Amino acid sequence: MTRHEIFFGWKVAWVAFAVAAFAFGIGFYGPPVFLQTLHVTRGWPISTISAAITTHFLCSALIVANLPEIHRRFGIATVTNTGVALTALGIIAWAGTRQPWQIFPAALLTGAGYGVTNAAAINAMVSRWFDRDQPKALSLALNGASIGGVVFAPLWVFLIAHLGFAAATLTVAIGLVALVWPLAIRFLRPSPAGLGLAPDGRAATAISPQTPEATLRRRELLRDRRFITISAAFALGLFAQIGLFTHLLVRLSPELGASGAAAAISLATVSAVAGRTLLGWFIGDRDRRLAASANFLVQTAGVLLLTFGNAVALLALGCVLFGLGVGNVTSLPPLIAQKEFPRGDVGTVFALVTAINQAVFALAPAVFGLLRDATASYDLPFAIAAAAYFVAAIIIFSGRTRRHARA
Repeated sequence: MTRHEIFFGWKVAWVAFAVAAFAFGIGFYGPPVFLQTLHVTRGWPISTISAAITTHFLCSALIVANLPEIHRRFGIATVTNTGVALTALGIIAWAGTRQPWQIFPAALLTGAGYGVTNAAAINAMVSRWFDRDQPKALSLALNGASIGGVVFAPLWVFLIAHLGFAAATLTVAIGLVALVWPLAIRFLRPSPAGLGLAPDGRAATAISPQTPEATLRRRELLRDRRFITISAAFALGLFAQIGLFTHLLVRLSPELGASGAAAAISLATVSAVAGRTLLGWFIGDRDRRLAASANFLVQTAGVLLLTFGNAVALLALGCVLFGLGVGNVTSLPPLIAQKEFPRGDVGTVFALVTAINQAVFALAPAVFGLLRDATASYDLPFAIAAAAYFVAAIIIFSGRTRRHARA
C-alpha cells in the first residue's frame, strides 16, 4: 500500500455503513411503520401485528447464533447478498398481506434477511480489517444504522402516504438490491490476507499472517461471568430499545401527528449518530463497562420523559436522551469483548451475545403491544423500559471488578 493510498479496510467500513443503513432502515425502523400502517389501513389489532414483529426478530436471532459458521462456509459477500434478496422479498410480502396470518410468513423472510445484515454481520465485515482502530471503524460502520433511522423513518411515512404501501415497499426493495449487491461483490469478497495486508493497514509481514483461532466454546461462554454480564445487560437494554422503537410512532402520533412523530424518531437517530461518534473517537482505553453503564442511565432519563411527558419540548428532549445511547447499545458489546476476550473469540462472543439479545428483545414488540391493548395506554410498557435500562446499568457496572484484558 503506497503512502497516500486509502487503506482498503476503510472502504469496507464505508460499505458496511451502507449495508447497515439499509438493514436497519428496513429491518429495524421499518416494522414500527408497518405496525402503524397495517393497524390504520387494515384495522388489525396492535397485539397481532406486534406478534409478527416478534417473529421477525426471533427468526433473526436463530440465524445470528450461527452467523460465524455461515460466513465461514459461504463467505460474507454471498451471505450479505442473500440477506438483501430475502429482505426485498419480505417487505413486498408485508405490503401484500390481506389476512392477519399472512404477515407471519412475511416476517420470516424479513427476519432471515435482517439476521445476516444486522450488527453482528457489520462487526464481521469490519473487525477482520482493524485492531487498534476498531472502535473508530466500527463506530463509522454502525453509524449507518442510525442514518438508516434518520432517512427511513420519515421516508417510509412519505412513500406510503404518496405511493401506497405496496408501491413504497417495491421502490425500497429495488433500491436495496440495486445499491447493495454491487458494493458487496466489490468490497466484501476480498480479505486482508488476499491483499497482503494486516489489521489497520500494516504490511502482512509485520505480524503473524494467521487468523487467531477461537479458544472458547459456546457452552463455556454461557458459564463465563464476563459473558453473562455483557449478555444480560444488553439483552435488557435492547428489549427496552426494540419495544420503544416499535411503538414510538404510535405513542407520539397523538401529540405530534404522524409526520411529527416520524421527525421525532429521526431526532432520536440523529442523536444516536452523535452518541456513537463521540464514543468511537474518545473511548480509547477507557473503562468500557463504565461507559456502558452511563449510557444506560442517560437512556433511563430519556424514556422517563417519553413515558410521562406530554409537551412537545419534553418529548423532544426525551427522544434526544434516549437516542444518544441507542447506537452505543450495539457498538459497546464488541468493544467490551475486544478488551476482555482473546482476539480469536471476539466474533463468537459478539455473535452469541447478539443472538441471545435478539431472542430476548424479539418478545418486546408483542409484550409492549399486549400491555398497550390491555391498559389502553403506553405508560406501563414505557415505564418497564425505563426500569430495564436502569437494571442494565447496574448489571454491566457489576462486572468491572472482574474485567479481563484482551489476550
